Amino acid sequence: MPETAFLITAFATLFVVIDPPGLVPLFIALTQGMGSDHRRRLALRACVIAGFLLLLFGLAGESILNFIGISMPAFRIAGGILLFLTALDMLFERRTQRREGQKAEHDHDPSVFPLAIPLIAGPGAIATMILLVGEAPGWPGTVAVLGLMAVVMMTTFLFLLASPPLERLLGRTGTIVITRLLGMLLAALSVQFVIDGVKGTGLIG
Repeated sequence: MPETAFLITAFATLFVVIDPPGLVPLFIALTQGMGSDHRRRLALRACVIAGFLLLLFGLAGESILNFIGISMPAFRIAGGILLFLTALDMLFERRTQRREGQKAEHDHDPSVFPLAIPLIAGPGAIATMILLVGEAPGWPGTVAVLGLMAVVMMTTFLFLLASPPLERLLGRTGTIVITRLLGMLLAALSVQFVIDGVKGTGLIG
């Protein structure tokens, strides 16, 4: 059975990278003028597609890396740097601005693009899945990571469903505060990934 500390870290990392609260205003913008049933279908489709992609990379990502000759320590370091850049974007609000630049037309189905890819299952989330599965203790750990990913997908779906009242409750300021806090947490976690990767190379004890 995986350690509780690992499970907490895995859930926190996935939650911060996917950032369900940060998706709320973007989902509202992408589905403006749509009925509640239509919004529900779009949210479900986006989360299912994103979950499938993360499952695929979680299970086969390390095999793909081995096939092209990339070691897990190297990928941990690269993934940590990528997550740190994502954290900087969140801290300085560049992530939200870039996401808002991907708004779709009202008559376009945004469930696949840009909701599932790259807003939910973006490069950071894919890298995180590969890293977490690579660090998981055996098959029980892998199953636990996949289960936590499913929980985060369900949480994201619930956030998307509750987006109108949440937007009114949090407001612009509340959303910014949450994004900045999550960015700080992600920065610390990304540094830990880099440290673990360097340790895996044997350069430090």
